Amino acid sequence: MDFKRRSQFVVIYALLVICITANYGVCELKANKTATLTVDASSQSGRKIPDTLFGIFFEEINHAGAGGIWSELVRNRGFEAGGQNTPSDISPWAIIGNETTVLVGTDLTSPFKRNPVALRVQSNCDAGACPSAGVGIYNPGFWGMNIENGKGYKLILYVKSLDSVDINVSLTNSDGSQTLATTNIAASASDVSNWTKVQFELFATGSTTNGRLQFTTKKKGVFWLDQVSLMPMDTYKGHGFRKDLLSMVADLKPRFLRFPGGCYVEGERLWNAFRWTAAIGPWEERPGHFGDVWNYWTDDGLGYFEFLQLSEDLGAAPVWVINNGISHQDSVNTANIAPWVQDALNSIEFARGSADSTWGSVRASMGHPEPFTLKYMAIGNEDCGKNYYTGNYLKFYYAIKNAYPDMNLITNCNALGTTLDHPADYYDFHTYTTASNMFSQKGLFNSARRSGPKAFVSEYAVWQSDAGKGTLLASLAEAAFLIGLEKNSDIVEMASYAPLFVNNNDRRWTPDAIVFNSANMYGTPSYWMQQYFRESSGAIFNPTSIQSDSSSLAASAITWKSSDNSSYLKIKIVNFGSDTMNIKISVSGLSSSVNALGSSTTVMTSSNVMDENSFSNSTKVVPVQSALTNANTQMNVVVQPHSFTSFDLALAKSGYAADM
Repeated sequence: MDFKRRSQFVVIYALLVICITANYGVCELKANKTATLTVDASSQSGRKIPDTLFGIFFEEINHAGAGGIWSELVRNRGFEAGGQNTPSDISPWAIIGNETTVLVGTDLTSPFKRNPVALRVQSNCDAGACPSAGVGIYNPGFWGMNIENGKGYKLILYVKSLDSVDINVSLTNSDGSQTLATTNIAASASDVSNWTKVQFELFATGSTTNGRLQFTTKKKGVFWLDQVSLMPMDTYKGHGFRKDLLSMVADLKPRFLRFPGGCYVEGERLWNAFRWTAAIGPWEERPGHFGDVWNYWTDDGLGYFEFLQLSEDLGAAPVWVINNGISHQDSVNTANIAPWVQDALNSIEFARGSADSTWGSVRASMGHPEPFTLKYMAIGNEDCGKNYYTGNYLKFYYAIKNAYPDMNLITNCNALGTTLDHPADYYDFHTYTTASNMFSQKGLFNSARRSGPKAFVSEYAVWQSDAGKGTLLASLAEAAFLIGLEKNSDIVEMASYAPLFVNNNDRRWTPDAIVFNSANMYGTPSYWMQQYFRESSGAIFNPTSIQSDSSSLAASAITWKSSDNSSYLKIKIVNFGSDTMNIKISVSGLSSSVNALGSSTTVMTSSNVMDENSFSNSTKVVPVQSALTNANTQMNVVVQPHSFTSFDLALAKSGYAADM
């Protein structure tokens, strides 16, 4: 036996001994799987991605708005949630004292015509006989108010009494034992004999995530309260939205905002559907309504105007979803749909009309004299096939197009693989499915017709057992699906995840992108996945191809430019499988050199594909960025199993990348 053969024998023998002594049943030497990814970055092959490709969809579900992004801290602020038959349920308001010392109930004495219910508080004890803290009523908000030390809160309320009043108003901890801010309403009978608006600015001297607003008195007598509002003085761009939650949304760089639903637009019955005219104007005069699809009351402080304002604040195009006379249980006959069509036209005039137009003047009176930019409207939600939908749709379509030819109208009917029997600029496509099926849908639009209306994938998500409350597995499948949408962005022009928000105290739908409570929030892996695509809208799509024995890969590439005018080639790779992949990346056609110093790689993975984030561990599954020191047009990289990886190659400022 020569030396070479003897050496090979020794190595094999040693490995056999290791396998036996390690007590392995089977000894297998497994190499990483390999693949080659080619990227054509030439200017002639590049294609501009629509500016609107990735955005967000907001629905009032899971207390996403009321008790969520809308920063009103008082729940049931107008006492209308229990209905207009009195006495009524005033929850979550509760008394301070007992039934002997204080009597609280509703009556119809409100100064506001559309929301007539007010709260009557009767104190039955004098100063000497009252408890030391007084008697009265408190509101714990939406599962506790978040009160922060040093922060300011604006309190507005309406009060009335036939006698003088001495009411202590305070922010406290959950049981009222610690006062965090306080003021007093002291007035003679003549000052409050009629409904009187009272305003205060309260500044907290302590913090709690489970606070409450309370009104107490030690004076015998009766007073009435109505339209009690408490809001943080520091809100997103000063427009009433919860700053921390909207900052997370803004980090996604959404190019459109679809609102206000979803099924919320339809209602289980039409009389409980969202009505835009009831959700504009002074907040005190908005009647609110019971959303019977997701089964909770909203005061509608977050209304049509506020959604338009939020779109503007985010730099996102508003996509207004209107009710077309159809709910889950009702359908208005097309012969009777004309008033609904006029209502839709009025809503456009409110958004786009001049400040001296009928409805534009209402917008102007709310503080926005300049028109909003509204160019997208969806006629209904998931209504295709229901009674009267086609007939109603056509009435809306032609009336809106006649008055506003530039309005992009979206049908509920799916045109993927078929031809519509009615005109549309876009067709709406929704997909909620398993992780494996979502991954396979990355090629769903490959064979879609390139003529006719464009696709709007307004709702997509992995759900049910694969998704848990938001798993890595779900996010990887969704990432592959979005890579497919990038590749087909010549036909798919808009896409958004659903649902966007969930209040952890009211999970009506799971999973969701952002989870929150009164004080804290975190992104699920599906939220962080979307951050990989925030530069895609308006970027240049570069064709890619993969050669591999693995069927678990999805990849795409874009060239994009940052706000400081730096250019990048972003290569994204999803490894949906359980094998580590050695991938050779080959980029051709670049007219700029790669700067390794400014390049990076970002990886999102975890030890278990079912891992989730939580309040206690909000960063368990998040993207991790590191330097890409070997950045070049030819790279050998290792992609971890069950991972989403991006390679961001910094480019010199020249050539076609600089011309984007």
